[in-house]
Amino acid sequence: MGERAGTLGGMKHYRLIAVSTLLLFLSACAMTTKPIRAEFDDIPVPKGMSYVEDRSTIIESARVKAARLLYRGPIEVGSLVAAMRTTVESNGWRHISSTKAEDRGTIQVYEKDGASLEIRYWEGFYWRPVTYLELTTSRALQASTFGPAQAQTAVPAQPQR
Repeated sequence: MGERAGTLGGMKHYRLIAVSTLLLFLSACAMTTKPIRAEFDDIPVPKGMSYVEDRSTIIESARVKAARLLYRGPIEVGSLVAAMRTTVESNGWRHISSTKAEDRGTIQVYEKDGASLEIRYWEGFYWRPVTYLELTTSRALQASTFGPAQAQTAVPAQPQR
C-alpha cells in the first residue's frame, strides 16, 4: 500500500506538470494578435503590448521596407519570449539564433523568404516595471510594373552651340 501511495503521488506530480504545460501553451496561443502595421501582419504581437509610435520607425524605398517597431506591456519577459517564438514560427519564420545578454536582454533572430526579423526583449521602467518588445525587420518589395530600366531612364544632354 505504501508503494501504491507513492505511485499516486508521482502521478499527481506528472499531472500537475502536464496541466501547467498545457495552460502555458494555450495562454501563449490566446494572447497573440496582429501588429498595428498591416505590412508586417506575419509578425504577431501579444495582446496587452502597446505600440510605442514615437520610438518606432518605418523606412520604405522602392525595393526595401524596413522597420523598428517598439511595444511595451506588463507581460513577464520569460513568458513573452516563449509565446513569441511559438507564434512567430507558426507564421513561417525560421529560428536562426537566440542570445541572452545582461545588458541587452534576450535577442532572437529569424528569417523567412529573404526577409529578416530580430526580436529583442528587455525589462525597463515606464511608470511601473514594464517589458519592452522590439521588432526589427527588413524585406524586399516586389519589383514595380515599370521595371528598373524604365524607372531610371536618363535624359540625354543637349549639345552646346
